Amino acid sequence: MVMTVSSGSLGQVNGKPERSITLLGNDCLIRSKVSLASLTSFRVGGPADWYTAPQRLDQLLACLEWANSEELPITLLGGGSNLLVSDRGLRGLVIGTRYLRHTHFDQETGQLTVGSGASLPRLAWKAARMGWRGLEWAVGIPGTVGGAVVMNAGAHSSCTADILINTHILERSGTLHVLPPEKLGYRYRTSNLQGGSRLVTQATFQLQPGYDPQQVMAETTEHFQQRRLSQPYHLPSCGSVFRNPGPHKAGWLIEQTGLKGYQIGGAQVAERHANFILNCGSATASDIFQLIHHVQERVQHQWYCLLEPEVRILGEFKVC
Repeated sequence: MVMTVSSGSLGQVNGKPERSITLLGNDCLIRSKVSLASLTSFRVGGPADWYTAPQRLDQLLACLEWANSEELPITLLGGGSNLLVSDRGLRGLVIGTRYLRHTHFDQETGQLTVGSGASLPRLAWKAARMGWRGLEWAVGIPGTVGGAVVMNAGAHSSCTADILINTHILERSGTLHVLPPEKLGYRYRTSNLQGGSRLVTQATFQLQPGYDPQQVMAETTEHFQQRRLSQPYHLPSCGSVFRNPGPHKAGWLIEQTGLKGYQIGGAQVAERHANFILNCGSATASDIFQLIHHVQERVQHQWYCLLEPEVRILGEFKVC
């Protein structure tokens, strides 16, 4: 049984007192009423009932045990780059993985073992500087290793499933499994981990060491520049909003529907790349949600194709 001790009120959030709980034995802090807007790349979203960001596996296990004892729903939050959180926030416990980022490059095997909270672009740059090939494609993908494993992130005709050896999966019960990619049901930008309560704690990738670092850096830089030239990064977004349905890409379908630049509230379909929705500074999560729904309706009406969101939509929303 996990024992807890309350440290009392930490101030006011939206007129309500913020509280904190420290789990004895591992100093893991759980806070109430934590705004999630600053923790997502859209920069929108209401507060979490409870939020914690463990730095070690024992802290993570203690948080799960506490949530189970309180019968709370659990939401996992990595880099927040592929996420739209409701203005009403999220119920239960939100677990941020951004501090679970231990990294080990094995020179003998060419394997990279890394915590789920590690930044994918930073890993790509680090591998390139070392002369390790295999992550050049990932340099422009915002997000963490855990998110990449869950959604099978990819770019430039490569994806996570191509290089994954195994991943450590933590069940809500506290049971830890080591699973190979063939057990994850990988498909285009998804896996059987998506939408569940299982947590990726680390992953091991097969890379190819021993290459000229300058050459790998040049290839990585080329991928990075291609994405910067073709995609808008000057305003908050979640990256690509919709999965490509094929044979045409989602961005092309949206552009041909005449929706580039279309705006609802502070949310706008990007002029540079129509599969991006931008927060122009004053957007709410509801603005973005309504714009997603509008784009789906217009594309379906003109092309008889229902675009499937790639972005995870969490919390309560209403279609106006």
